[in-house]
Amino acid sequence: MKRLLLLLLLTTAFANAQVVKNNGNLQVIGTQLCNQKGNPIVLHGMSYGWSCFHPSFYNKQTVKWLKKDWNCTVVRAALGIEPDNGYLQNPEVSEKLITNVVDAAIANDVYVIIDWHSHNLNLKEAKDFFDRLSKKYGKFPNVIYEIVNEPDQESWEEVKAYSEEVIATIRKNDADNIILVGSPHWDQDVHLPAENPIKITTNLMYTMHFYAGTHKQWLRDRTDDAIKKGLPIFVSECAGMEATGDAAMDYEEWQKFIDWMDLNKISWVTWSVSDKDETCSVLKKGASATGKWKISDLKVSGTKTREYLKAYNEDGSLK
Repeated sequence: MKRLLLLLLLTTAFANAQVVKNNGNLQVIGTQLCNQKGNPIVLHGMSYGWSCFHPSFYNKQTVKWLKKDWNCTVVRAALGIEPDNGYLQNPEVSEKLITNVVDAAIANDVYVIIDWHSHNLNLKEAKDFFDRLSKKYGKFPNVIYEIVNEPDQESWEEVKAYSEEVIATIRKNDADNIILVGSPHWDQDVHLPAENPIKITTNLMYTMHFYAGTHKQWLRDRTDDAIKKGLPIFVSECAGMEATGDAAMDYEEWQKFIDWMDLNKISWVTWSVSDKDETCSVLKKGASATGKWKISDLKVSGTKTREYLKAYNEDGSLK
């Protein structure tokens, strides 16, 4: 019996270590994210904080720990664009932080979102960046491109035009990896692309972001309507507090979002791996920059997110 139990544990551990190997190139079928065999898959994981504000965490050790201890099947590398020390000021340094995470995700067999983390439409710079990164990583099934994070005041027509140009740039080098597209009003106006979606390529998904202390049933209802109209949704950023990233946790509303995403098989990523003095940063000051965090190193957002993540199987179903 002990040998059988050990064998089962080892088999489970091995399977969990083979996320990308077992699922391969992702694809969108209808509104559902699926693996290379066409079976539904739901990714769950963590987003790093802005690369320009929290660069010390952008290393291979944290990726390894997020997979091993937090059960992440996806990580999100958030490339800060406009702030001081961001991509526009220091492109080479900033890009290296992102490639550190991407390389580590590939080495550790998890999926990785390359996130152009801006609220504005920097078309020239985005095309240049995604042309280079898609040439470098387009052959790897691990890679997901998020081409704009939370447009704020731009119209959907502006976001769509920008997105079509960036998508065309990526597709010259990478024919089929998933591309994530944002929508106006900090990724809450998903009803707009649902009425006028991008049609120039396949394997597109649209991001919806929520913070449970601010966004309530109305956003779930709006997203349900968008899905019914055929819009594939990926929640590439979310958390349990207010949209400012601060204030108290709303555990009840957060649980409603989690249950709703589980029911609809929607992938989600929590914000963020950082140690800033705010509720949404999952780490306390003094936590190691290279993982191996104890429970005492985590804020309440960190302990709860880790608890959620550890409840899923490799395919995203609940254990």
